[in-house]
Amino acid sequence: MTILLSTLNARYTHASLGLRYLLANMGPLAPETRIQEFVIGAKTADVVERLLLHSPQIVGFGVYIWNVEETTKVVAMLKRVAPEVIVVLGGPEVSFETNEQAIARLADYVVTGWGDVTFPKLCAEILDGPKPLMKIHAGVQPPMAEIALPYALYSDEDIAHRTLYVEASRGCPFKCEFCLSSLDKTAWPFPLDAFLAQLESLHARGARLFKFVDRTFNLNVKTSQRIMQFFLDKLAANPEDPVYAHFELVPDHLPEPLKQTIAQFPPGALQFEIGIQSFNPEVQALVSRKQNNEKAMENIRWLCEHSQAHLHVDLIAGLPGEDIASFARGFDRLVSLGAHEIQFGILKRLRGTPIIRHTEPYAMVYDPAPPYTVLATGLIDFPAMQRLVRFARYWDLVANSGRFANTVRELLGVRPFENFMAFSDWIYTKTDATHRIALEKLAKLVVEWLQVTGMERDRAAALVASDYAGSVDGAGKSKEKDKTSVVAAPARQVRHLAA
Repeated sequence: MTILLSTLNARYTHASLGLRYLLANMGPLAPETRIQEFVIGAKTADVVERLLLHSPQIVGFGVYIWNVEETTKVVAMLKRVAPEVIVVLGGPEVSFETNEQAIARLADYVVTGWGDVTFPKLCAEILDGPKPLMKIHAGVQPPMAEIALPYALYSDEDIAHRTLYVEASRGCPFKCEFCLSSLDKTAWPFPLDAFLAQLESLHARGARLFKFVDRTFNLNVKTSQRIMQFFLDKLAANPEDPVYAHFELVPDHLPEPLKQTIAQFPPGALQFEIGIQSFNPEVQALVSRKQNNEKAMENIRWLCEHSQAHLHVDLIAGLPGEDIASFARGFDRLVSLGAHEIQFGILKRLRGTPIIRHTEPYAMVYDPAPPYTVLATGLIDFPAMQRLVRFARYWDLVANSGRFANTVRELLGVRPFENFMAFSDWIYTKTDATHRIALEKLAKLVVEWLQVTGMERDRAAALVASDYAGSVDGAGKSKEKDKTSVVAAPARQVRHLAA
């Protein structure tokens, strides 16, 4: 094997779309190229050993914010035990501030930006000459119709056990400064007929779960409708063998024709990820985010009330110019709209993003290690930011998990952020932990907290028991005969969680 394409995925169920794009576009070098994927947490020596089993001349690594530290260790060991192997890096993490990174210093070459054309060309020059003189190669962006689509490279194993990532377009026309897509000039669509033909082929092979990575799926409504109609046709043809599709929506752009299409999907077939990030107009303007808040709220409310889609809505804490009170108001507004999940994220300083221009004026302090999370701002000090981090973690465990659907309403009351923050602070004092809290222990803690806030013990236990199938009584005796499931959540959410 001459060329090996590799990356460390966040989990096994993720299949790297980027590596498959590279392989699909290798041209004459395709027969000499293969993919070898790993999962973060693997032992460095084991990864290197498995890479070298293929006796590669070139190893190309996809480097991302979640795997850069472990990939750096892999590259360092690989260059030590097999210095003759040429290492080429690519991916968003090494496409910016490249010269500052240890992994880039270890590697032989780095491709920044789009690699579909540039990586195969670089490999050909390495193998056949003339040998490239420059270490860093800026990726060339070809016409979209000239990029070979990679979906035939999903294996039967991928289709059976992994999330299939697809994209009808690349790029984004918006300029939100915390996002790498802010560097794009626009969004570029792939030829739609060719893309739909690839989806048809995947479906024929048994694919049923499709996750679109487009940043602005509903930017072109006619295109969105055609893609959604593809899934509606599959659902109509065989309702007993449903498909499931995930899309990222622009929150304030939901015209009537698109609503009519969305309303046709049954439960368990559709998920939308909707980035609100902040409801504060001053903060939105500061980070160059254009958003009609009233329209966005109207659309989320409509989706909750008139569609069967599962809604995953994002907020970011720690943006420049936003204090906890402002974030809390935005959080409470989202809760009132009824979204199924609120993803409470903490700002990260992604390499290359314009958010860095606010560092000094707003006293932004970031963790120097990936994922470069904000530690403090001029309006939120470090202890307060730590409280927000814990809130986000407990929110995932209790609310987003779907395991306490009835109980969460009682926990939140009429002041959702304030009440859940009090619960978060309390549970941290009781456990001194945000991870590895067993579900049964968590359920008992929720019961205890409800009593702290004034609820009678029997009522609290019954409320949690209405959600949770394990033991919630003080003696630890199970109140549930059927131990096969501990999740009381809509089927669509259970399916999402499994993905």
